[in-house]
Amino acid sequence: MTKSSTPSRHPWTTSVVWGWRLELQLGLTTAFVMTCSLNFGPGGPLAIGTFMAVALWRSPQLRRTFEITTQRNHLIQCLHFTMLHCGLVNGLGQIPTVTKSETLTVGSRHLVRLPVGIHFDAVDVKAGALAAGLGIRSVRVSPVRSNAQFVELTLISSNPLPAVLPMPKLVGTRCNLWAPQALGIADDGRAVSIQLPEHNLLIGGEPGSGKSVALSYFLTLASMDPSVTIALLDGKQVELAAWKSLADLFVGPDQGEAVKALQYLEGLMDTRYDLLLAEGKRKIEPSSGFGLHVVVIDELAFYLRGGKKDFREAFAESLRDLVARGRAAGIIVIAATQKPSHEVVPTWIRDLFAYRLAMRCTSNDASDTILGSGWAQRGFSATSIDPANRGVGYLLAEGNTPVLMKLPSMSDHDVREVVTQARIIRGLNER
Repeated sequence: MTKSSTPSRHPWTTSVVWGWRLELQLGLTTAFVMTCSLNFGPGGPLAIGTFMAVALWRSPQLRRTFEITTQRNHLIQCLHFTMLHCGLVNGLGQIPTVTKSETLTVGSRHLVRLPVGIHFDAVDVKAGALAAGLGIRSVRVSPVRSNAQFVELTLISSNPLPAVLPMPKLVGTRCNLWAPQALGIADDGRAVSIQLPEHNLLIGGEPGSGKSVALSYFLTLASMDPSVTIALLDGKQVELAAWKSLADLFVGPDQGEAVKALQYLEGLMDTRYDLLLAEGKRKIEPSSGFGLHVVVIDELAFYLRGGKKDFREAFAESLRDLVARGRAAGIIVIAATQKPSHEVVPTWIRDLFAYRLAMRCTSNDASDTILGSGWAQRGFSATSIDPANRGVGYLLAEGNTPVLMKLPSMSDHDVREVVTQARIIRGLNER
């Protein structure tokens, strides 16, 4: 193998040249202007310098661009120095280098090229050290799926998760649940969306973490689509009572009735599969003419751990079947528990849920019960969520990295307003 003749660049040189490229340009420009101004006598440099300063001062947009560019270059320089001091250096003395940057409301995002010998995991394990070196809240490292030579660094310097995220105005609007739906904001300031068809969602968190708010928001999305059928299983009887008038099926804290409800839904699922088979199709689609079924189960612990053993086992088996096979039949299961534990949510049930939302938990084990084993050890633990900020949770979607996000807040008044609007949309007031 032929050795490259390109000389390696020392990381300090890379950092300085990149970080100060704007300042170097300004310096060269100034030297050029001063040289040219000598033709105008001793007062030339002063006159031209004054003219340039006044032009910069009188142009807010130019001044703002100059400030942003200077701040960005300074941050990139600091990032390069920090990577150097954190040991992200290969055998040739090269460090990762920033190739593209963008400003976020909470910090900045940078596309970073990795030199030979440094890979994603090496940068990921240094995320905490990078954040400490830069003096910011956190650093998020994300792989670039299309090219392993690059990683994405998100530098978070401020908290984007407000105490209250207002509920979107829904008066007069309809929802198409087949389309991706806005869910909230992530801690890097980006909007988070979710696509519920062909997916199921598991929610867990301690009392007061905002689990009920999350359920209300998902019910808002479902109720605003008049083609969606809603089934509610409420282990506490009162948690979902406000939505009862919109549901085709409502079951309270009665395990026997809950088992019958799931078995009815299994029968509906099998009927839909028979129709799909007859039509030569593999799954329900928007054009199929079938509406989606949203099944919301609150307080999963009551149905899986309480009452008679026969009922518990029958409920668990029907739930497993519905979650495993119901997706292609247009059945979406959203289940929640305020007691996340392996006894309440066995692994064989949890792993069937493509989406998982871990609200504030009291232990790493409880957080891992929802997200999956090992996430807490990697720094994604719902125990770190501020207990005073309800509605914040880690969302894991289809095996990707959990995202810390905030859902819109919903008061009892908001719920009543949504139910009233949904009844109008669904034509229930006309009956």
